[in-house]
Amino acid sequence: MLDYRDILRRYWQYDNFRPLQAEIIESVGSGQDTLALLPTGGGKSICFQVPAMAMKDPCDETMEGLCLVITPLIALMKDQVSNLRDRGIRGYAIYSGMSQSEINVILDNCQFGGYKFLYVSPERLESEYFRKRLTELPVCMIAVDEAHCISQWGYDFRPPYLHIADIREVLQDRLRRYRQDARIPVLALTATATPEVVEDIQDKLKFPRPNVFRASFRRDNLSYVVRYCDETQANGNAWHAKLQQTLHILQRVPGSSIVYVRNRQKTREVADWLVAQGISAEAYHAGISNQDKDNRQQAWRSDRLRVMVATNAFGMGIDKPDVRTVIHLDLPDSLEAYFQEAGRAGRDGQPAYTILLYNKEDKVKAAKRVRDNYPDRDFILRVYDALGNFLQVGLASGLDHTFAFPLEQFCTEKHLPVLPAFSALQILTQAGYITYIDEHETQPRVQITVTREELYSEQMSETGERIINALMRQYTGIFTEPAYIYDDRLAEQMEMDKRELNHQLILLAQQGIISYIPRRKTPYIYYAQERLQLEYVRLPKRCVEDRKEQFEKQLTAMVEYAEQNQFCRSQVLLAYFGETDSPTCGQCDVCRTMAKQEKLANNQPNTHDENRPA
Repeated sequence: MLDYRDILRRYWQYDNFRPLQAEIIESVGSGQDTLALLPTGGGKSICFQVPAMAMKDPCDETMEGLCLVITPLIALMKDQVSNLRDRGIRGYAIYSGMSQSEINVILDNCQFGGYKFLYVSPERLESEYFRKRLTELPVCMIAVDEAHCISQWGYDFRPPYLHIADIREVLQDRLRRYRQDARIPVLALTATATPEVVEDIQDKLKFPRPNVFRASFRRDNLSYVVRYCDETQANGNAWHAKLQQTLHILQRVPGSSIVYVRNRQKTREVADWLVAQGISAEAYHAGISNQDKDNRQQAWRSDRLRVMVATNAFGMGIDKPDVRTVIHLDLPDSLEAYFQEAGRAGRDGQPAYTILLYNKEDKVKAAKRVRDNYPDRDFILRVYDALGNFLQVGLASGLDHTFAFPLEQFCTEKHLPVLPAFSALQILTQAGYITYIDEHETQPRVQITVTREELYSEQMSETGERIINALMRQYTGIFTEPAYIYDDRLAEQMEMDKRELNHQLILLAQQGIISYIPRRKTPYIYYAQERLQLEYVRLPKRCVEDRKEQFEKQLTAMVEYAEQNQFCRSQVLLAYFGETDSPTCGQCDVCRTMAKQEKLANNQPNTHDENRPA
């Protein structure tokens, strides 16, 4: 471990590893496929970054090795690459919106330039071009973040993760040409996984033998609370009862908070309501721009904003240690999702509270959620047929084509309910017919529409001239075709806010000097197979009935957790994740009450520590 600790001190300025980090690093560093279950905020990135720094190209020991990191979050990619570069470590991220030439430059640098980390999304693994280029790279290790996404029994199954095993084979073929005995290790990382999912992850990634390091999910500083809010508490309005309870909690418990709701409209409504009550709050969901996301996150992190009202789009990759309360106004889909979101409270080790607000309507809504998430087969086929007509994709065509896809317009024109239609697209994705990419954010595009000679006669502001000069320097070919620009990088060079840069680009477009397509969020449909006649479309049982059964099972466990008041909630969660068989912890109010009742019943002395705080 001496070399690894030297790397930790040199680049991260830490003297020692956190619990289990050293064992995980030793395991993957010795070439073993490894699954690490670490709680949210448990330092997962160190577990692959440190050993990768010590690794060489397995085909050429004179060359630095490259760690391929697969993660679904663009924001997390950018953040980790930025942090690595701040430490003097070279890394890249490839994400949607990049041009092919920019991707080629990155891959060339990774092949020849001694870069240590390449971050990609799981969807990138579906590209034949990327797979081919990958065989030219000195990959020494694969890190799979959010590894539960590979399991169809997990709460966030993503079919592109299934291609990771194929990528392993591609890389092994390269390696066999040089060393028959070598193997590129995989480190899979997740914060939440049931025993069933743990087994499935290792199976899907083709581990030769089980190898799991599991940190305890126990969080003794967290209090798990369920509060029942019905209509009798707020003049017949059950939702307003939840809002009043949220206000009561925030007034009683000072400090930073996250309030989770299920849809985008509610984030705005709840945030506005809290502001009206004198509590600083802002909405956060996948539909807001990256600039707004960054601004709101920064305000929340720096305590200029107290409460973030969010959908589940907020939280992954967010590390604020002093969150004192996490409040759920709506019932999550699973205990896995709830545990991960709740775990964002109290990472500093100080007392914190995670509160689920529940009423009888939530159970009714849960049953409807099953119907919306898993419509019947006839409806799914109807959506498939309507999709081809809407996008004007003929039979036996469409293969490998990508289309911008306005979901709401599609549903309106084809008279389809939005939520079941969205779910049908997800099922068709899992079945392999299409890939539905929700809220894909495109990079802004610029083309200079006048000649170089005409530029000199144009009347532009000083700022406009600076922007044009910067564009010409950085983007070759910008006179002949639109170039994807990195507006955050360009704004930094211009020493201006991205909003101001956007305004200046619009002014240049109005003058006819450039054409400008701003950054925008657009869902996309990619046809993974040519469009088929309906009688040839097969929907496997694993994509419909099996997934529906699993979803119902997870939702039932979530409802039972909310409704039970017999056992310690912390222990219920630990039992769900296979860490304990005991329904009591012996430390909380519930457990002490149970112990007192048992003492009275059996006339035995009470062994619980009455002075220990709940």
